[in-house]
Amino acid sequence: MILGRLTKRGWIHCFPCCMRVEDSIHVSSLEDSIINQQYKDNKSPAQFANISLKTDSSRRRYIAAEIEKFGKGNISAQAFTFHELCLATQNFDCESLLGSGGFGKVYKGHIKSKNMDVAVKQLDRNGFQGTKEFLVEVLLLSLLRHSNLVNLVGYCSDGDQRILVYEFMPNGSLEGHLLEHGPDQKPLDWHTRMKIAAGAARGLAYLHETANPPVIYRDFKASNILLDENFNPKLSDFGLAKLGPTGDRSHVSTRVMGTYGYCAPDYACTGKLTVKSDVYSFGVVFLEIITGRRVIDSSRPSEEKNLVKWAQPLIADKKKLHLMADPLLEGNYPMKALDKALTVAAMCLQEDASTRPLISEVVTALEYISNIKKHDDHKEETPDDTFKSPPALQTITSHVDRIASNKPNCVIERY
Repeated sequence: MILGRLTKRGWIHCFPCCMRVEDSIHVSSLEDSIINQQYKDNKSPAQFANISLKTDSSRRRYIAAEIEKFGKGNISAQAFTFHELCLATQNFDCESLLGSGGFGKVYKGHIKSKNMDVAVKQLDRNGFQGTKEFLVEVLLLSLLRHSNLVNLVGYCSDGDQRILVYEFMPNGSLEGHLLEHGPDQKPLDWHTRMKIAAGAARGLAYLHETANPPVIYRDFKASNILLDENFNPKLSDFGLAKLGPTGDRSHVSTRVMGTYGYCAPDYACTGKLTVKSDVYSFGVVFLEIITGRRVIDSSRPSEEKNLVKWAQPLIADKKKLHLMADPLLEGNYPMKALDKALTVAAMCLQEDASTRPLISEVVTALEYISNIKKHDDHKEETPDDTFKSPPALQTITSHVDRIASNKPNCVIERY
């Protein structure tokens, strides 16, 4: 069998997670163009990442100087004036408001010179996302390009303004369709959910395995996955990203903070950050996609408040897998696909980071799962099916079998 029986899966663990983090990053061409060229004057990457600025005036001067310095041949994003963005958003009119949070507010706008609809994020000067995060996002999104990463159109640093201008994503966030579903809103079908999961995983795979050095996203959650008109996903909000380990280093040590419910247990306990930390967060979001439940939902009964804890006994019982599917799907999904999807989610949620799959393995597995049709439920699975499944899915299967055989009756929970 491709995945074996899930009755042996006594290895999903529940952990309290963390708060949010303030760190910055260099990646890929960012390292070449900034570190090697601009920082030969004895400024190390660590010094750049941990610049501390005390006054608003010094912050403004720093932003202008750094963007001017790196903008020559490196920064593709346009520098907008505050006046231009006022015109684009009708003076930041409340009717143009798309959403708000600890970072500030996001407005829909239209840039006439480009004939383009945009999303304009005006950062709260007293909010979470500060000068470092603003600069990081401008540099990072200007230097990394992928179909599953949001496109940064431009920025504004006039005076004390810190504004980011993104391509407009007409279908909003995954959170809005999955976890804030309105009565008149059509629920996401199974195929679309798997499409979104696979696309988001491809975005992470680009950050982890194409960017050099790798980028650890650190804020993977449904609200940061934006959807275009065809429900293709794009990762957004890179101000919290972190440069991954290079050379002989196995991890990056940093303050343990993140979004509650999504933080990997190994990172939460040790402060050691790896790309597998993102894989854990992906597993949490993938469970949300499958179940339609929030990772932490205080409105539910006590035994269901924590999604991972609630899922643990169900995912270990093959006869109860259907209980985990979002009721809004109304049974319109292949049971074999649900089975395999939950196996992938469970492997991403392993306590031991070394047993979690690479995100590229997850991408391949999800592409395979997306092609499973409902009529396949009536087919008997044979050993020959193993050879039809991708190597990545077979790798995940081998992890399942190995973990189950090593600790068949061991279920550990942490609170």
